[in-house]
Amino acid sequence: MCATKTKEIAKVRELFRESEGSAGARSIAEMATSQDVPLSRYRAGRLMEKLGLISCQVPGHTFKKTGDEHVEVPNHLARQFNVEAPNRVWCGDVTYIWTGKRWAYLAVVMDLFARKTIGWSMSLSPDSELTSSALKMAYESRGRPKGVMFHSDQGSHYTSRKFRQTLWKCQVKQSLSRRGNCWDNAPMERFFRSLKVEWVPTYGYRSFLQGQHHIVNYLIGYYSQLRPHQHNSGMSPNQAEEKYWVNYKAVASFT
Repeated sequence: MCATKTKEIAKVRELFRESEGSAGARSIAEMATSQDVPLSRYRAGRLMEKLGLISCQVPGHTFKKTGDEHVEVPNHLARQFNVEAPNRVWCGDVTYIWTGKRWAYLAVVMDLFARKTIGWSMSLSPDSELTSSALKMAYESRGRPKGVMFHSDQGSHYTSRKFRQTLWKCQVKQSLSRRGNCWDNAPMERFFRSLKVEWVPTYGYRSFLQGQHHIVNYLIGYYSQLRPHQHNSGMSPNQAEEKYWVNYKAVASFT
């Protein structure tokens, strides 16, 4: 190995270590050049790849466009987020999580009554298989209830034929937000904001399995069992639902 290449490798290692793993190829190239080890961004990138150095900076994300047909479904929910009982209205959404070398996608279904997460799925593709899996989990975990309405945005993973077939099989009524109006699904927006601020590490996870395990601990552990929720007057979602069913049984036995 020539002296120049040895010097470049040593400098890349040094700068990456000093940045605590945050520097990417562009930053390392600029710092190395300023320290009399001239490197282009592409040269720095090739050396980082050879050395197995991966920046912990999370790259930008964009959802891929699909060719699924557009469907016209009204916004039946119309921002009526305060629901009187469990299993009346569910809502769902999809977010993205960095898992080592690529984005993973998390679909969640929430019962609006107590803001309880009742179904979820995580995969490497933001498709209808992901959202259908989360919906089916919710449907089975809640004892296959009747008369449920499911609300979401107009993402292709919710308007596809496959997902609408899943709704039909579960006998669930669909409601869609107006196009480009995130506040029509505000509870899900707030939930994902809490998940990412309170729980997900700033630079994501080292692997898909690590992310999946840690996020499930939030969904069924901290968020559902312990975290006080303003909507529930300070109770966790589990406590709010338990209180509802205790009162429901008391009223039912009295009548």
